[in-house]
Amino acid sequence: MSKDRCVSIRGLDKLDPYSTRTVHMVTETNPPATFLYEEDPDHPGWMRWGFTDPTRYNSFLGPMLVRIDDGIARVRMTPERRHSNLRDSVHGGAMLGFIDVSLFAASRSFGLITAGSAVTLDLSTQFIGGGRIGEPLEAQVELLRETGRLLFLRGLVVQGEDKVASFSATIRKSAKTAATTAE
Repeated sequence: MSKDRCVSIRGLDKLDPYSTRTVHMVTETNPPATFLYEEDPDHPGWMRWGFTDPTRYNSFLGPMLVRIDDGIARVRMTPERRHSNLRDSVHGGAMLGFIDVSLFAASRSFGLITAGSAVTLDLSTQFIGGGRIGEPLEAQVELLRETGRLLFLRGLVVQGEDKVASFSATIRKSAKTAATTAE
């Protein structure tokens, strides 16, 4: 369902920034879902996690799965050639991107945030070994502490029995999310 309205906006004309134009706008009252968080029929017990918009960064990482086991969020992706470096291992940038996204998949799965309601304040990562292309990578994320606006997390990235990276991070929730989770 959409709602039509007219709005006067100043400064649309680059030659005359003080001019005012009336613009016809259509706003969505029920915007389409931009986020996917649903059971994965191919992986019982796992949730699909990501954006529905293929032009967003998360789509570069490929399909992601998440589940909670004993208070630990397990977030998975399978690296492809596009995630590789010249040594045919997982590129460090792809690994960092995966770790960052896994923080949000974990926090969402813990029920602490909603889509787009938090930002990464810091992320410290130690690379321990090389990730292999074509084999699932799993970030195992643990919530250390939650305050009104902050989430303190840490974890490991593993591939099979191999440890690939360790990390710790702080996420800042938006004021609206912090108020909702405090109730």
